[in-house]
Order: sequence, then structure tokens, then C-alpha cells
Amino acid sequence: MDPKAIGQAYDLIADRWNSDTFDRTNGIAQHERAIAFVRKMGYALDVGCGSSGRFIDLLQMKGFAVEGIDISANMISLAKQRHPALTFHHADICEWALPRSYDFISAWDSTWHLPLASQEPVLKKLLTGLRSGGVCIFSTGGLDGPSEKTDCFMGPEVSYSVLGIPKLLQVIDESDCVCRHLEYDQYPELHLYVIAQRL
Repeated sequence: MDPKAIGQAYDLIADRWNSDTFDRTNGIAQHERAIAFVRKMGYALDVGCGSSGRFIDLLQMKGFAVEGIDISANMISLAKQRHPALTFHHADICEWALPRSYDFISAWDSTWHLPLASQEPVLKKLLTGLRSGGVCIFSTGGLDGPSEKTDCFMGPEVSYSVLGIPKLLQVIDESDCVCRHLEYDQYPELHLYVIAQRL
């Protein structure tokens, strides 16, 4: 599926992350771990920011100037309602040019929806978009090799793709970054998160 179709799918379920039943602690401990590596609390970018605002709240609390980007128009609309003073970009991360370098980039449960062919260039874009010492946290599927799939687990059909751990580590190295942390945080589910830092 192309990113536009993913955005349309998420438009249908954008309210889900604002409900009382959504676990706003999801991913917070992992982000706290990543932030501990940051040298300067400057600019931060939330890729696939969605509508809950929980990572934006955390980053603001830590002193970052935060921006968000999402392919879903409804997600962006809800995000703006929650944080009206912040800058949000309604754009496709595959085509969007980062407007600046960042000290922290989060791509939690978002870029895994990109087509497999877009995984490597987008990851390189995010990693090279970090300032020296900047940190990127992202989640992916913990597989050993590349893979793509489509399912309707959340309701509308969405696609997922992963590079696989060996390729991820190669891309991190090629982007002048080092892997600071890699963890299956929901084992035995294959949800993997990675913290990388720009040298």
C-alpha cells in the first residue's frame, strides 16, 4: 500500500488514540530511555505523530521544541486541537524534506507502514537528519530479513514492512550512527524498538 492509502485508513480510526481506553503509557518508558542519550534538548520531530500527543507532551516536558508529521489529515487535525501552538506537517515522510536538523526524532509504530522499497531511504533520511549527538527511536518488526504484509487487525486494511535486523544495523552504521539499544519490548510478540545516535 502506498502512504496515501495508509493515511486514508488512519483517517477512519484517528479518534481511537483519544479514547479513554487508549494506554497513554505505551512507548513512554522506551522514549525515556532514548532521551537519556540526548546531549542537547533542542528540536524534536515526532514522525507519524498521530493524535494522542503523548510523546509530544513528554518531549515538551523535557525541554524540546517539538514538531509533528503525519500522513493522515484527521490525525493532524486532532493533533492541532491538542497542541494548537505547535507546528504540524501533513505530509508523506517519503517525499517530505526535513526543514532542519533535529536533536531527537521519534518514529514509533509509524514508518513500518511504509512500502519495503521506502524503508531504507526513509530511515537514512531520519538518521542523517539528526544533529551530532542526536538520537532517533523507532519501532519495527523484529525479523531477521526483509518482509512485507497486509492485515486488517485495526479495522481498515494497512500494510507493514521491515528491513530485518541485520539490514537495520547496516543502515544505522552507514548513516554515521551507532545503535545504543535494541529490544524486543513485547516478547514473544516481534515488536522491536531501536535507539540510534548520530556520531
